[in-house]
Amino acid sequence: MPTALTDLCRYPIVQAPMAGGGSGPELAAAVCEAGGLGFLAAGYKTADGMYQEIKRLRGLTGRPFGVNLFMPQPPLADTSAVEVYREQLAGEAAWYDTELGDIDGPSDDGYEAKVAILRDDPVPLVSFTFGCPTRAVLGAFAELGTYTVVTVTTAAEAQDAQQAGADAVCVQGVEAGGHQGTHRDDPHADGSGAGLGLLALIGQVREAVRIPVIAAGGLMRGAQIAAVLAAGASMAQLGTAFLATPESGATPLHKQALTNPLYTHTELTRAFSGRPARGLVNRFLREHGPYAPAAYPAVHYLTSPVRKAAAKAGDAQGLNLWAGQGHRLARELPAGQLVAVLAAELDAARAALAPAGPGRGAGEAG
Repeated sequence: MPTALTDLCRYPIVQAPMAGGGSGPELAAAVCEAGGLGFLAAGYKTADGMYQEIKRLRGLTGRPFGVNLFMPQPPLADTSAVEVYREQLAGEAAWYDTELGDIDGPSDDGYEAKVAILRDDPVPLVSFTFGCPTRAVLGAFAELGTYTVVTVTTAAEAQDAQQAGADAVCVQGVEAGGHQGTHRDDPHADGSGAGLGLLALIGQVREAVRIPVIAAGGLMRGAQIAAVLAAGASMAQLGTAFLATPESGATPLHKQALTNPLYTHTELTRAFSGRPARGLVNRFLREHGPYAPAAYPAVHYLTSPVRKAAAKAGDAQGLNLWAGQGHRLARELPAGQLVAVLAAELDAARAALAPAGPGRGAGEAG
């Protein structure tokens, strides 16, 4: 097992674990083989489904990779707001000729079973989203030689992760696509502008903790990777950039939407899952976002049949089109080639920032 974060791969480039089908073995393997760090997303999968994907990935690459787990969420004490939302979504179900989902699905995402599998058959790295594991869980992984990373959105969350024994933190800026990995879902923060941009957040976290930082949020180019490394990160994590690759499991509708001029911007919304997540603004987000309750994962289960029906119908206006703020910079390249291009851009950016040689002024032309 690698002993340090930078031992995991050749380049400081991490492919984000995108739950819901985006990050499968093919994408992770392609990234690993090209010198980046590939990730499997175990969120929304069964424990056995996760295990089968790990087996497939090991058959595709012998290089280190990561697996991301969702932390258990508190059970929903009051379902009344979700039932009101169900009534508001009745027209969507009728339009797509489907039923709304049962909200009584598990709120722990099979966490304990997944942890047990990863302890019985260790992988190089495990990361966690939506909270911080206990010291006992992180300590058990440390004994196995598994490197652990906790996703954080504030300096206080980073301090909690360090205290619990995490090896590193993934610092997620508000620019990031998909779900915000906050440890506590606070509906009072919605629309308050409380989320920090990535560069400001890196600075705060670097002053708060001693463990390494992986930077995530809106990164699409090698020059941006150079910027976050200069700001104090050890590695950069990119999700939306890899979403458009052929190896990504995202739907063709989702991939095409990333650069479609019809979708001009992104917003944080609870419309699809009940937890803040950044996606392209489409009809479903506009019409239902203002009314969606803070009820994850109940709302995720509620809207799941509608989202599947919209995908089957080829209607991107009913999909959760997760995307970071840099989505217009997406490139339809094979994942391995994208890693190579990002690495070359990173080298070029670093060279441009290097001090001028002896006898040359900083602004002197060559």
